Parts: sequence; C-alpha cells; structure tokens
Amino acid sequence: MHAITIPEPGGPEALVWAEVPDPVPGEGEALVEVVSSAVNRADVLQRQGFYNPPPGASPYPGLECAGRIAALGPGVTGWSVGDEVCGLLAGGGYAEKVAVPVGQLLPVPDGVDLAVAAALPEVTATVWSNVFMVAHLRPGETLLVHGGSSGIGTMAIQLAKAVGARVAVTAGGPEKLARCQELGADILIDYREQDFVEELRKATDGAGADVILDIVGAKYLDRNVRALAVNGRLAIIGLQGGAKGELNLGALLSKRAAVTATSLRGRPLAEKSAIIAAVREHVWPLIGEGVVRPVVDRTVPMPDAAEAHRVLESSTHIGKVLLLSPKATDPKATPNA
Repeated sequence: MHAITIPEPGGPEALVWAEVPDPVPGEGEALVEVVSSAVNRADVLQRQGFYNPPPGASPYPGLECAGRIAALGPGVTGWSVGDEVCGLLAGGGYAEKVAVPVGQLLPVPDGVDLAVAAALPEVTATVWSNVFMVAHLRPGETLLVHGGSSGIGTMAIQLAKAVGARVAVTAGGPEKLARCQELGADILIDYREQDFVEELRKATDGAGADVILDIVGAKYLDRNVRALAVNGRLAIIGLQGGAKGELNLGALLSKRAAVTATSLRGRPLAEKSAIIAAVREHVWPLIGEGVVRPVVDRTVPMPDAAEAHRVLESSTHIGKVLLLSPKATDPKATPNA
C-alpha cells in the first residue's frame, strides 16, 4: 500500500507519499481500507517532529479515517468485512489501509457520505469527552468555545445547542463568526478586535461562562479564569498559545472553579473505547436526525497532503479539511455536508 511518510521532520514538503508494508490486524483489530482521513493540528506537530505517535501506534500521521472493513483480526465480533465505518486512531490515517482497535470504530451515521464521515471521530470524541463527560455542560448553561470556526469548534457549537446550552465563540473575522452564527452560536466575539472577557461579561449580565473549551492554553489562561462563572469549568485541549502560564489560584478559589487538561491520542484503549461508546450513544442519533452535521471546508487528494497542511496552518478554513484516498471519489461536500 501507499501512505504519507515523514522521512525527516520539517515543513509541509516533509510529507512524502511512499510505498510501505500493509498493516496486519492484531487481536481485537479490524483492517480498514481507507477512503478518507482528516487533517488535525496534531498531524502538523507530528510532521514538525514535536508529537510522536504513542508506542505501538502507526508511524504515519492521521488520527481519524473512514472506509470499509477489509479484514478482521482474531477475537473480533460485531463487525463484518465490507462494513462502512469511521474510526478514531492513534496514527495511520494518511494511508490506504490502517489497523484499528474495534472499540474505536463507529458505523457511518445515516445520511452522511462515507468520505465525509472521516470528519467526525476526532471532533465528536474530543467535544463529548471534554464538554460533557468532564465539564458536565448542562441545559441553560453558557459554553465559551475558543476557535469556534475550527473542526472542534463547529462540532462544539452544534452539540451544545442540541442539549439546550447557550454558546459563545471567539473567531477571527466576520466571515468565520457568521458561519458560527449559522451553526447556532449566540454570542460572537472577534478575538482580533474584542476582549472576550469583557464581551462575555456584557452578554451574560456579568455571570461569565459555565464551561470554556480552550485550544489556546497559556496565552488565554488568566483571561479564561476571569471569564469563568462561579462554579465554572475550564477544559484545556490545546496549547496553540503556549504551554506555561501563571494561574491565579485566588481567583479560582473565589469562583469555586475547576481547570482540567486532557489529550485523546495517548489514552489507554479502554478509555478511548468508553468515549467512543458514549459518542455512539449520545451523538450518533443527533447526526442521524440531522440535528448535528460534520462541517467540511474542502477535500484534498491524499498524496497532496502537504497542500492540506498548508491550508490548516493558514487558518483560512472553516471546519475540517479532508484527505481523499486515490481510490476514493470526491464526495463534493458542502460547507455543512
């Protein structure tokens, strides 16, 4: 088979489409013939040499995929060869085939094109595990999403609205904010022009956000704590603004607030399986009903993954960028396919 390899860390040109050995499904795994994968910030970090795959994972980038089961490893039940699936990966999605633990597989939701389904596993697992399983967002509460026009952000907006929460977002520029509003965002903050702490305070009569989903990290830490409501919960899932910041514990104590930080890729299989099971139970029906949909900005042929990385790093996209296997057909996804 062919896969995107990284012979040496570097810029987008470091991604090389090359012939590599086929993976073999092990105990409890399925071999998936990949139709599409999706591009994530973690893939960019891996390409740059800053985020290696966990021990035992595929060396190729790609944290999610969609395709068809081509073979089953020992001990697998409940799945059949030919099933159309999407899956959460520790690596290997930028390839024509990948071995996936079956606990991390999901059936393609009703009404979603097989190729577009690659836009779902990572964002749904990340949002559901952090916003709902950890931060326990409830109906009537306010969620602040940083990077509202990102893949994570577009999913967080929709899921929060589906459970009856109020959603505030930060994004860069009127076009991205307009797209967030179309998806259901109630409070729109242009982080380039506005102070999100002050704008959120005005929009909530001084209360602040009950839950904040943050991809920025250190740069926003102090302001995030100031933006929290009493009993608020800050969930940090990214470090685009740095890894080291100063935390005012007094402010945290006065609000009886909590700060959590999680990652998905390196979690044990049992934890990932539990998250995927929760996503299938709670999120998949919403997708099947059309209440929540994947948001896809564009598709790029997988051998041209360098171009997809340039798009992601430019931050000009809204939602997800997909890579199509050479054997796949373009699903012609709309911006809210």
